[in-house]
Amino acid sequence: MTGYGLGIDFGTSGVRAIVVDQAGQVQHNSACPSTTVSADVWRTILFELIAEIPESLRSRLHRIAIDGTSATVLGCNSAGKPLLPALLYNDGRATAELGKLQAIVPANHVVLSPSSSLAKLLWLNREFAAVNSHQGRRKAIAYLMHQADWLAFLLHGQPGISDYHNSLKLGYDPVALAYPDWFRHPDLAAIQPLLPKVTTPGAVIGPVQPGLAEQLGLPIACQVCAGTTDSIAAFLASRAMNPGQGVTSLGSTLVLKLLSRRRVENAQCGIYSHRLGNLWLVGGASNTGGAILRHYFSDRDLVNLSQQIDRNQASSLDYYPLLQPGERFPINDPNLPPRLDPRPSRPVDFLHGLLESLAKIEAQGYRLLQEQGASPLTQVLTAGGGAKNQTWQAIRQRYLQIPVMAAAQTEAAYGTALLALRGLEEGRRNGL
Repeated sequence: MTGYGLGIDFGTSGVRAIVVDQAGQVQHNSACPSTTVSADVWRTILFELIAEIPESLRSRLHRIAIDGTSATVLGCNSAGKPLLPALLYNDGRATAELGKLQAIVPANHVVLSPSSSLAKLLWLNREFAAVNSHQGRRKAIAYLMHQADWLAFLLHGQPGISDYHNSLKLGYDPVALAYPDWFRHPDLAAIQPLLPKVTTPGAVIGPVQPGLAEQLGLPIACQVCAGTTDSIAAFLASRAMNPGQGVTSLGSTLVLKLLSRRRVENAQCGIYSHRLGNLWLVGGASNTGGAILRHYFSDRDLVNLSQQIDRNQASSLDYYPLLQPGERFPINDPNLPPRLDPRPSRPVDFLHGLLESLAKIEAQGYRLLQEQGASPLTQVLTAGGGAKNQTWQAIRQRYLQIPVMAAAQTEAAYGTALLALRGLEEGRRNGL
């Protein structure tokens, strides 16, 4: 195998592209801040980031993979064009569809949430059926594509192909590697033609479209691979290989992943498992995280104030930091109110209280994963922007009572680049 691998991460706080060589060494790293829901802007950023790669690397790209936020979806027509803005990962408008699913789907299944991909698909199908009936339009959804699916489609030109990481919240069974039998229910018949074909993350889908390859300066043989989710990409970047190793992604949200010998599923607790070879990534995603810190503090303030905190002294403040009501994990309550009082007069004390509270939530999350049957936690590697905060790391280790350290690579795009170059199975076997 020759050439380089390109991974592109469309995360909650921006987009990053990383090129790696055969040894896993980073050869190029670029980023673009973006939180837009516009698919047109996503397309522009995708092509611009590829075009920014030095020609000497771009002309030798062997494979490309893209990760996106879990359960961010697009309803597309037969040409793959989105019919309305993306429904983001935390969009909870499909409450009526949740009621329908509860009568069909086994209890505690990961799709039993108004923000799941499946609930959103039912909402999209109903919404466009209503529009067609009322206004006589000929618009109709032909494909449900996750963010990563659609961006990869722009490159390879084959709509309706996904991976089993992104498709977990669509209901795809990662054990049987098939859609489960309950999809045959009459109330789900209308969405059957809209379901994507699902393949292994990192599997080759096809080459970049010839005209686009010429436009972007890519080799005609450059292959586009099935992608993954941003949090799994961050896990892959950490190179965690052994059961008991956890990876905490400290991005806009707080995401926990614990490599386990046993699969754990409990929607009531906000817990789900992704397949990773013959092991499982057991985890959950909280609505709290770095976004709450950025809401109150600038990046400079976070650095300066963190250095003033006594990391060995516990804060007396007890918060549940949320930007708006609603939590997914470790408390699964769509109406959970933020708790941010009392507010001390000194900013350093307020930040101390926030960091301590986030650490408590992380520890509570890992306890819950183990109580539900995941492998015992032995080490936590940290990814995301928060991994750079040494004060926060020390506070977290005090609560977790196990070694906590920054991963050697903390960018999700790095994990996706490895996924592209090596594939999921080969990458795990070779420690990449």
